[in-house]
Amino acid sequence: MTGVRKSLAKVEISLRWDPSPAGTPPHDLDLVAGVFGTEDPYGEPVYLVHFGSRAPDGTITLDRDSRNGQGFGWDEVMTLELDRLAPALGRVVVGVVIQDPGPAGAPGRTVFSAVAGTGLRIREGHTDLATHDFAGLAGATAATVAAFVRDGAGGWSLDACAHGFDADPQEYTRLMGAARD
Repeated sequence: MTGVRKSLAKVEISLRWDPSPAGTPPHDLDLVAGVFGTEDPYGEPVYLVHFGSRAPDGTITLDRDSRNGQGFGWDEVMTLELDRLAPALGRVVVGVVIQDPGPAGAPGRTVFSAVAGTGLRIREGHTDLATHDFAGLAGATAATVAAFVRDGAGGWSLDACAHGFDADPQEYTRLMGAARD
């Protein structure tokens, strides 16, 4: 008898954080998805999805975007319809970046430990696949939080990885899909 394996189909990634204290600049965290081809799954992304954009075929959308963490519940929500992605696309990496963290190495640079109430949830339907609070990435300004990978049969699985980066948003999008040891 052969086993039946259920592939991931439609996944929601939600991000939350508390607003900055009164009188301080707002914290702006953003979800970013990099989509990679099957021919080069660790190279340059085929395309990126972030604030103000969506996947060209509508399979990845940013449903909610916050610039300051104010709101009820989850501040940013991204939907990935993995089962609708073209066969030539084999890897989707999702990350979180802090907008305007300040110059590299500068005192007071905004890192995850400076942002209160952070949380991330990855779910399919009503089932939580992974959660994260960024505590282990305290000194990072950006983080890869998930990699979805297509297997040889065309099904999708989740690697709920958490890797921190000291990079601005533009630099992070060049680094986010690199192979990890």
